Amino acid sequence: MAVSAAINGGTLYKPYIVKRITEHETGQIIKEVKETIIRENIITEETSEIVRMTLESVVSLGTGRNAYIDGYRVGGKTGTAQKVNNGVYMHGNYIVSFVGFLPANDPQIVVYLAIDNPKGVTQYGGTVSAPIVKNIMEDAIVALDIQKQEGGTEKKYQWYDKKYYTVENVVGLTKKEASSKLKNFTVEYSGSGNTVIKQSPEGGTRVAEYSNIRLYLG
Repeated sequence: MAVSAAINGGTLYKPYIVKRITEHETGQIIKEVKETIIRENIITEETSEIVRMTLESVVSLGTGRNAYIDGYRVGGKTGTAQKVNNGVYMHGNYIVSFVGFLPANDPQIVVYLAIDNPKGVTQYGGTVSAPIVKNIMEDAIVALDIQKQEGGTEKKYQWYDKKYYTVENVVGLTKKEASSKLKNFTVEYSGSGNTVIKQSPEGGTRVAEYSNIRLYLG
């Protein structure tokens, strides 16, 4: 509730589990929960916008980078809390968490995930919880039909990160010219001739580094 209020412009809503109940055969709505506002202006619209931009940078530039989804504006925050027993911090025992939301400029979904004392991994929210939240949000993108958009904070890649690049349109170029423009990918050729007449994927598509790009020659 707090995170949602912080990123939606400052309105605190009452949470609910079931949005609507429908009749199985006809689809007629039997009962539907309406939004209930608990309090408005928790923070100002301006402050909420700053919070969204700051949390977007956590995912693109900081500890939440494992929740980054190329082409989508994702915001989030990691959490790593050392547990206490009888007033003493426990050794190697943490609750690791991540809260993510998207799109960062117009949030449609918020996901919070906490894992109590994960085994066999480095116990940080960014390394354990963030990738799982990313998987959930990728499913939500499909379910809610959230479109890709530009204008977000570009990810600052580390050497171990999977990098994404935009495929150039090389239709009409020679085989040699096309290859020089697609150095970040694995190029495969089909057909005979020396001129590219078609390519897959099309120019302007963003795909992972070393992905296969098929060029049809004629």
